[in-house]
Parts: sequence; structure tokens; C-alpha cells
Amino acid sequence: MRPNTSPVALRQARQHLLDSGQCPSGLVDERLARSWSRSMAAGLLPTGRPPAIDHPSSGTLRQVLASNPELLAHSRPVMEYLFEQVRHSQSVVVLADRRGMLMHTLGDPHFVDKAERVALTSGASWHEAHRGTNAIGTALAEACAVEVHGGEHFLERNNFLTCAASPILSATGELLGILDISGDYRNGHAHALGLVSTAARMIENRLLAATCKRNIRLHLHSAPEGIGSVAEGIVAVSADGWIVGANRVALAQLGLHAGDVGATLLERVLDVRLDDLLSHHKRRPQQPQALRTLQGALLFAQVQMDAAWVAIPTRPSAAAAAVPQQDALALLDTGDARWRAAADKARRVVGKPIAVLVQGESGVGKEVFARALHASGPRRDAPFVAINCAAIPEHLIESELFGHVAGAFTGARKEGHLGRLREAHGGTLFLDEIGDMPLALQTRLLRVLQERSVTPVGASKAVPVDFALVCATHNQLMQAAEQGRFRQDLYYRINGLTVQLPALRERSDFVALLQRLLADLATEQGLGFEVQVAPDLLARLAAYPWPGNLRQLANVLRTACAMLAEGEDTLGWEHMPDDLVQALTAVPASPRSDAAAGASLDGLPASLSLQQLSQAAIDQALQAARGNMSQAARQLGISRQTLYRKLKMPVA
Repeated sequence: MRPNTSPVALRQARQHLLDSGQCPSGLVDERLARSWSRSMAAGLLPTGRPPAIDHPSSGTLRQVLASNPELLAHSRPVMEYLFEQVRHSQSVVVLADRRGMLMHTLGDPHFVDKAERVALTSGASWHEAHRGTNAIGTALAEACAVEVHGGEHFLERNNFLTCAASPILSATGELLGILDISGDYRNGHAHALGLVSTAARMIENRLLAATCKRNIRLHLHSAPEGIGSVAEGIVAVSADGWIVGANRVALAQLGLHAGDVGATLLERVLDVRLDDLLSHHKRRPQQPQALRTLQGALLFAQVQMDAAWVAIPTRPSAAAAAVPQQDALALLDTGDARWRAAADKARRVVGKPIAVLVQGESGVGKEVFARALHASGPRRDAPFVAINCAAIPEHLIESELFGHVAGAFTGARKEGHLGRLREAHGGTLFLDEIGDMPLALQTRLLRVLQERSVTPVGASKAVPVDFALVCATHNQLMQAAEQGRFRQDLYYRINGLTVQLPALRERSDFVALLQRLLADLATEQGLGFEVQVAPDLLARLAAYPWPGNLRQLANVLRTACAMLAEGEDTLGWEHMPDDLVQALTAVPASPRSDAAAGASLDGLPASLSLQQLSQAAIDQALQAARGNMSQAARQLGISRQTLYRKLKMPVA
């Protein structure tokens, strides 16, 4: 409510309400107008007295108290603290249940007599239907914190009060009760609404911790120092990864509503797996972990678990249980949220008769992704046949794809040709740059997909084929279909599931990707040592937009490694091609390098040394591998012994 509403405006609005039955707009706050209208509808009159329900039986009060033991237990200490803040303002601190019955009060002795005269005591009901507009009843009705000052009360007998109240919600968003500060309007506390709202949050947080003891609790804040404060978000997570409780701050941080509690996996709102969180907590229980929401917001998180919960063996999450921990897609995962989301989606349909369409700029690794998807499914031991539709001469595409019988056309092989579609039988067919396939061939491909059979060129009989289909393109196929450059029916046939791979400039795992590429190149060139990158060059590489994406980065690093002189193990500016040096020096090292390097390494700033960045990448790989040293080493592209050495641990 607006505590500064003028007495004249209040009188005019009240008189208009009495005369017409409606509250005029513009004179008073809309929330106040709604409350006055509800009070009138309940049969109350401003000059009248409340219904004769002021003092229900003592048995009723005992029953209410008995049904709210945890609310009372966790509210009393907070109420005592709150009362100390308003002790000298002639006020009373009140706790009401979800129906507006007062359960517990703490009052200034000088104000208690006045409060009792209007039944501001335990056992009385301050529901709007019984007391008209008042902070407790109106907070119940509006489901939010409100302040009602002086003449804003519907009943004139309550006009000497100024009241501020806030709802208290459970971990699942259920209304438990109302916390209120009421006092003499001439001595009201200027910050009463803020105080009562903060106190209500304190109670909610205490209740959440108490009622979710057997759950994992995730404490969240945008700054690590904010964890443990009343401003932190708290999320309770079940052993299989479902959000089963949250306070209001956490709901806002994660973009959720109370109705999402119990129906949302943690992985759907945060770029982290539950096992990764627990692995980090086990290794560094006191260190907050930097996470990102799927909208990109940075949050710091700390895991807390009750001792009894820790003793219970954890079950893997539903997603983890369904996915081999070391499948080929997982081994490619270096921590980027968008790439991981694409992999998780594709993984769910592998082995099912659903075509996958991989979209992304040239060079982002669409074929590498497709090969890993094939290797992660039940057809992994069967052929993976890749065809670049943009690289085959148009006059050869038909016979290359569908095969031909002996003598089918001039220049045909004498023994005939099986065709790439039949070569993929039992395995996976990967059609790269399918957007460049001629329209005539699109018609034939559509028939193959519909009938699951191939008719070779020159043949009269179709041959059954069975393959998983993965297509890729850098084009916008929907737009091409709308413009008639690609068949719409084929588009819908190959678009069972579309995944978008991020460009390198959009990825948050640049350092980890670079380290993996260097490890692969060291093996490829037989270097026999780990290749490092000078910190200033690393910052520039992280800031560069890489129009050629991973393909360009790999080519640059391959050449740079070849330029290393004997005894050198660190790439510097002298190892870079001249055109790239010119391009890199034209790009500011920040803030893009901070985002690219820092976001990939748990929010660490890019100003850290290469050794520190390397250590952070190792931490991230261990989290992604759920503590599996062998898998983490493969992900980093180093040997298991090297990983143990970097961690200064004995080899297991």
C-alpha cells in the first residue's frame, strides 16, 4: 500500500465506495481498492464492528498451535530478534497461521493495552472477511508483503494502527502463515515492511533447511560472499536430481515458479550435473563453485548435506543412469553448456528411429559430433558412412548415393557399385551439407527414407536398407524450404531432432578445447612432451572470433606446433602465422578474453597465469568425469600419469 496516501484522498475514496459500492480508480492504490471492495463484499461497514469471532475457544487455538509446530519453533527466535529492532516504536510482532488466526505475539508493554482492545492478541482472526483491510488479512489475500497505514484500514476502529506483513512460504511454495509488525501509526517504524519481509525470509530459510534434511541443499548467490546471507537462494535437490524445494530467491535466480518445484530437473536450469556438484563438494567442500544458468547468468553455489544423508549411497541421476559414463559424446564434452545440451538431446534419441539434423557454422565439428553420436549408440560396431553432398559432382551424386548395376551407363563400373546408402546398411548414414543436394536427388532420397529401400541406377528391383540418419548443414533449411530451394517434405523427414552446435566464439570452454587440440597434435606429430601457450597469446586467442571455428583453430595450432624449435615447449607469437598475428593484435584482449577463458573455468578471471588456468581446466575435467581419473585424462588429452603428477598425487 502507499503509506503516503493523503487523508483527503482516503476520505473521498471511502465515501465513493459507500455511495456507489465501487472504489474510484486513481485516488488510492489498486491493491488497497481491491481490499476495500472485498471488505464490502464480506458485509463489513467502516464504522461497524467485526463479527463476534474475536475469541474462539481455547481448544481451537490449541488445535491451531498443535498443527503448526515447526512454523512456531522456527519463527519464535526470529520474532524475538525482530522485536528487538522495533522495541522502542510501540509495536507488537505477530505470527498468524494460513487462515489469519494469531498464534504468537511479542509486544511493547506500552502498546499491548491498545492492541488488546482491537483483539490484536493470540486466538483472534485477522482475516480480511473478519477485519476488513489490514496487513495480515490483505497479505493473505494478495499473497505478497503489504503495508497498511492509518486510515487505509477498512474498519475505522483500526485507524490508529500502522501494520506491515509478509507471507511465510514453504519449500514448495505453500502458504504457511503471516509475519506482521503492528504499531501506533504516529510512531511507526520507517522500515517496518523491509524488516518484516527480511524476517519472513529468515524463517523460510530455516524451515527449508529443517524440512529438507534428507536432500542435497544448494546455496546460491551472484557473489561467493553472499552465500550464507539472508539474500541467498536455496534449492533442495533429491538424490536423482529433481528440485524438490526452493526459497523465493532461488526461484527468481533460476527463472522458476512455485509450480515448477517437484517437476524440474536441476540440469534443466543450471549448467551442471548433480554428480559434478557432489564431486566438487567432496574435493573442496568449503569452496563455492561457479555455475551458469541456462540463460547465462553467473551464480556461485555451495553444497550442504545432512550427515545422515551423506551416509546413504547416492543413486545416479535419471539422465546419468541411462547414459554410459564414457560414451564417445561424453569424451568430447569439455564443459560448454550449449554443446552439452545438444549432446544430451541427441543422446536421448540414439538407437531410436529418429533422424537427427545437426546445424552450425562451417568448422564447428558437425561431422565429429555425428561420429561420436554413432559411436555412442547400439550401431557403434556397424559402418559410419559420411557423404559431403557439396563435394560430389552433381552428375555422380545419384550413382554415388544409390549405386548402379553393371553397365548402367557409360563409364559405369563393370562389376557395378553398391552405393553409399547400402554401404551404411546396419549403421549410420551421415549426409553433410545436405542443403546443397540438388532438388531432383532430394526427391529420390525422400523415397528411400519413406520406403526404407534403394533402387540402384539401372536396376528394376529395390533393395531394403536399414540405417540411422544424421544430416548436417550450415544453411537455414526451413528458410530454404520456404523459398523452394529445399523440399519441405524432406526437411520434415530429416528433422526428427534438430541440435545447434555453437560457434567457437560462443563457447565457454575455449581453454579446455585448446588444451585437448594441443594434446592431440603432440601425439600426431610425435613431440613427446606437453605443449603450452604463453599467457598473453592465450588471452588473444581466447578473444579472437575464429570465423573458421574449430577447423581454423586446429590448423593454426598444427602449424604452430610444427614451428617449435628443439627444446621449446611453449607456443608464442613467433610460432603464429603472420596474417593471424596481425588479426590477433587488432582484437582487444578483454573483455572478450575474460568471458571466453573465465566462463569456461568456473568463473575464474582471464588474468590468471597459464598454470592456474590449467589447474582450473583439470578441476573442470574431473567434475565432468565424476572423479574418474582415466576419463578426465582422456578428456584433457594427457596421460593418466601426467594427470596424477599435475595433481601431485600418487598413481593409483
